[in-house]
Amino acid sequence: MLQIENIRRDAGTMPWFEEVEREADSWSFILMGYGKCVYWVQGEKMLLEKGDVLLLPPGVTYYGKSIPSLTHEKYVTTFSSGAGGASPLPLLASDQPLRWRCAAWELLLARAQTMAQEWAEGAPYAGVLCSALLLESLTRLNREYDKGPHTALLHRQGELMTAYLRNHYREKVTKEDLAAVIGRSPGHAAVLFREATGQTISEYTHGLRMKTAVYLLRHSDLTVADIAEQLGYCDPSFFHRTFKRLTGLPPSHYLKEREAPLR
Repeated sequence: MLQIENIRRDAGTMPWFEEVEREADSWSFILMGYGKCVYWVQGEKMLLEKGDVLLLPPGVTYYGKSIPSLTHEKYVTTFSSGAGGASPLPLLASDQPLRWRCAAWELLLARAQTMAQEWAEGAPYAGVLCSALLLESLTRLNREYDKGPHTALLHRQGELMTAYLRNHYREKVTKEDLAAVIGRSPGHAAVLFREATGQTISEYTHGLRMKTAVYLLRHSDLTVADIAEQLGYCDPSFFHRTFKRLTGLPPSHYLKEREAPLR
């Protein structure tokens, strides 16, 4: 089992600098949310951008810094792979740094956000949950790595389909709709979407809806039923079940955080 040592989120325009000489059993898993920053890993310069992952094994020395006038967001998880036994993934058996442009970036970002929140709040069993989410993220990364880099065409097709979903996620979007966007057959579009994002069309759509739902629960005066209807759920009970399954919490949890109306 992976042992989490620390999870942090760096964001904003404040100058940032970090220099690290890794201890024998420590890894760093860095996921870029937006913007740009730069790392020097064993003397090699690496410019990290949105969608990039950097996996640094034990024994690697590096330093990183923000770029003047540029904002960025990244999630940094420091962990060890546990004592004894074989590494659970081939990437964790390597002694070489890995920089990777991740196709399933949005899914990994959602996992990183959950991990950072759990770690910061110190919720019961947060370490267990964070270890599980980290292992899932690394597993997805290893699968992508085994397949090799995505082609520019697949990347472009993925961007077209996800952009369409971001504009139409409140509606029922089918593989036929996405097929029309990229000029492919429906079956081919569904396969390409999963290759490009690591998720099915349905999973991606529900994810977009849940992000909006959390925002509306916190910052609007809409009822849960109203939010469900706005997001394309005809049955409020189905929305409630889906919300709890994907976020781990019921909608009522976020209603408690709702901002008081201005008087």
